[in-house]
Amino acid sequence: MENFIAGTLMLFSNSTSVLIFVGGLLGGMIFGAIPGVSMLTLAAILLPFTGHLSATDGIMLFSVIYCAGVFGGAITAILFNIPGAPENAPTAFDGYPMTQKGQAGKAVGAAVLCSAFGGTCSAILMMSATAVIANWAISAFGPPEVFALVFFGLAVASSVGAATLWKGWLSVLFGLMLATVGLDPVGGIERYDFDIPYLLAGIHFIPTILGFFAVSEVIIQMEKRARGTYEAPKVSLDFPSLVEFWRLKVAVIRSVVIGFFCGILPGIGAVLAAFMGYNEAVRWSRDKSKFGKGELEGVVSSETANNAATGAAMIPLLALGLPGGALTAMMVGVFQMHDMEPGPLVFINSGELIWVVFSAMFFANLCIFFLGWLQTKTVVHLLRIPFHFLAPAILMMATVGAYAIRGLTVDIVVMFIAGIAGFLLRRSGYSVAGIVLGIILGKIGEQTFAQAMQMLYYDPMEYLNRPIGLALILGGAATIVFNIYRALRFPAAARA
Repeated sequence: MENFIAGTLMLFSNSTSVLIFVGGLLGGMIFGAIPGVSMLTLAAILLPFTGHLSATDGIMLFSVIYCAGVFGGAITAILFNIPGAPENAPTAFDGYPMTQKGQAGKAVGAAVLCSAFGGTCSAILMMSATAVIANWAISAFGPPEVFALVFFGLAVASSVGAATLWKGWLSVLFGLMLATVGLDPVGGIERYDFDIPYLLAGIHFIPTILGFFAVSEVIIQMEKRARGTYEAPKVSLDFPSLVEFWRLKVAVIRSVVIGFFCGILPGIGAVLAAFMGYNEAVRWSRDKSKFGKGELEGVVSSETANNAATGAAMIPLLALGLPGGALTAMMVGVFQMHDMEPGPLVFINSGELIWVVFSAMFFANLCIFFLGWLQTKTVVHLLRIPFHFLAPAILMMATVGAYAIRGLTVDIVVMFIAGIAGFLLRRSGYSVAGIVLGIILGKIGEQTFAQAMQMLYYDPMEYLNRPIGLALILGGAATIVFNIYRALRFPAAARA
């Protein structure tokens, strides 16, 4: 507590630090809400300029951008079905259907409260147990366990958003197939590139997500207008009540734990946390058919988990010098620009810096709560814009986002192909959510599987000696068997 108070005083007693804190907070929220132009874009732009700041201000700036950026992408995911970043994709699964039902204010309000709560809990845990938790996670959770976690997530993903279990599995497998395009992560072997150089780098998931969500939704709404069945979404500022959140207390606590745990794992971060938080909400629900149709628990679980991963991602960086994601990898560059190396010695040699960063992340998450309420009251009114004006703006924003990733025109083409495919698949009862899960988790899973097999000397039976990985694989297998049994035994319930 003494260190936290000292860090807080250092942060807010310096006017320059306060300006940097506020700028990082607003910049992260704005860039996080623009599809494709994410918090990573802002961080990359600012990285060269951090050399002119003190080491404390430079690291603090990036930590605040991280907290605010993860939250910012939830706004467009809920209102327009356009995730601002991959970690906000599960938020769109139920957030956008809530907007269509006239509950946009409730969905955004839930995202605000849960983002602030998840991030604040993560910051408190980060301050209290950085060294101990990091050492345990790195020693007990390697590539075999990460692959087992991905397998478990994919086993659950088949029940999200599809008309039947079989279409759910086909959706997931289609996403896994797309994830294999490009170079083999072990031997560098070309796969499914069809002599197109662009495909050697794989199909980038940002243009794919924008196509499956934003473009396909615009096409669906255009079809409804042509048929005369289009209904403009209702504008609502009906924030969720405390009673509703109390009803979801188990889901919130579960997502905090999942998000914090996923955030600790180097290279995994908020993306896996969001999908795992959503998947577990589906798995433990008594009525799985509610998800994908505007269930508040889906928004709550996703946004709590991805924000709970922000503080946790700092643990391996500061305690062991291992970045937990793309933005924390940039933070390593900030350390090096000031002739410092992240790791255990930072706590000894630069204790003041560490506690300023901890304090900044704590207060950034609190600010999300207050700024988010103000933002909600203004941004929800965007739904009042007539669709024939809104649709071109959505397509333009998605196009800019797809192009801004790598500056390649072909990414725009991929986005529109994915949009048309998403439109046809959604009409046929397939799950866009399952496809996206397959793409993102498939890339992580294939890489960690290759690393796991090397560690286990290509003997899968070695999993018997790794209890965490074994438990996750058995849990995933049990989920698959149960879903198949349920689909065969109770076909009517499975279709529902």
